Amino acid sequence: MAFKTQDDGGDDVMGEINVTPLVDVMLVLLVVFIVTAPLLTQAVHVNLPKTAETAPPEEKEAIYISVDAKGKVFIEKNEIALEAFEQELLNRKAADPEIALNLNADDAVQYGTVAKVMAAIERSGISKLSVLTAPKGS
Repeated sequence: MAFKTQDDGGDDVMGEINVTPLVDVMLVLLVVFIVTAPLLTQAVHVNLPKTAETAPPEEKEAIYISVDAKGKVFIEKNEIALEAFEQELLNRKAADPEIALNLNADDAVQYGTVAKVMAAIERSGISKLSVLTAPKGS
């Protein structure tokens, strides 16, 4: 704290900063934070029953569908003709009804080819489709 003990008649500027108001404000903010922090959780606390451990469900890998710059279609790394693509998807869906696909399409491929692939995926009844892209700047 800065106190002036003598009044010599001059208008001298105090060279010290009074930090008491700053400390007061910080303490009030700290108390407010401490009081409100427990209220931010909205979970209902319950005592869970004890059971035997079970294995987690098996996670299935998605099948990668790729379209290269020349318009060739690949399932995983196997090239397949666009005409046979829909039938192959139907066969795979029959084997696994919960099938999921990841679609990779080259930036230079014509839009029509990608549209045909996506239409074949839709006609085959597969609803789990992710279209993969690269982030900007990579």
